[in-house]
Amino acid sequence: MYLGHENQGMRGIKETIEKFAKEESLPITYEVFDIRGKGEVPDARNFDVFISSGGPGSPIDSAGSDWENKFFHLIESIESINKKSDEKKFLFLICHSFQVFCRNYGYGLVCQRKSTSFGVMPTHKTEAGKEDAILKNLADTFYIVDSREWQVIQPNMAKFFETRAEVLALEKERPNVPLERALMAIRFSDEIYGTQFHPEADGIGMRYYLLTDEKKKAQVIEQFGEVKYLEMIDKLDDPDKIILTHREILPNFLKKKYISFPQHEAAL
Repeated sequence: MYLGHENQGMRGIKETIEKFAKEESLPITYEVFDIRGKGEVPDARNFDVFISSGGPGSPIDSAGSDWENKFFHLIESIESINKKSDEKKFLFLICHSFQVFCRNYGYGLVCQRKSTSFGVMPTHKTEAGKEDAILKNLADTFYIVDSREWQVIQPNMAKFFETRAEVLALEKERPNVPLERALMAIRFSDEIYGTQFHPEADGIGMRYYLLTDEKKKAQVIEQFGEVKYLEMIDKLDDPDKIILTHREILPNFLKKKYISFPQHEAAL
């Protein structure tokens, strides 16, 4: 989903899969598909897990595009297989993928934020999030890497009721800001999850942006001030903050699939 833009996310996803496979002694292999840039689409029958990345740009302007049609055909194939088979296919949607999915299937209003959100932010579990397997080892308020100009707000409760989906986490509380809180994590089904934030992000990637990307650095300082910027850098090494989130969410998602259904291929 990166459309050729430089990113740290793919490194984070690959390293997470490789570490998980090593720790669980599973011979997992993976392939990378450039669905947005090159129209490459995996065959849903050939993989067990699909991780769809974040990426730049509007999650609205691409509606009806060739790559989106292919993307949603893949998702519909995954869901069709899951209805017919006990060996379920699993899908995790990150940031841009999450927004596009929510827009297409009507889970909420996808709109542009008043200002860009970038950095290490607190996020709050809902009651459903407190009970969910992939968030179970995180505090009720946990820290995430946020990087977005768009958001999903105003959940369509009829859609959530219809599909039995659950909001697992909400944007940080802003008592002095009269704006709606974004939906930060959703369990769309037992096999499909999505986050507005970046669970693949780690200290290495964030340090790269905060210390070497002058545009990002200026953006954070302008929005939060230099003191908050320095505090953000300190949080990168805190084992209870994004290090913990990075170690928990995607690995727990993979455990949900591979520990119960031990098959060994993933598509990125």
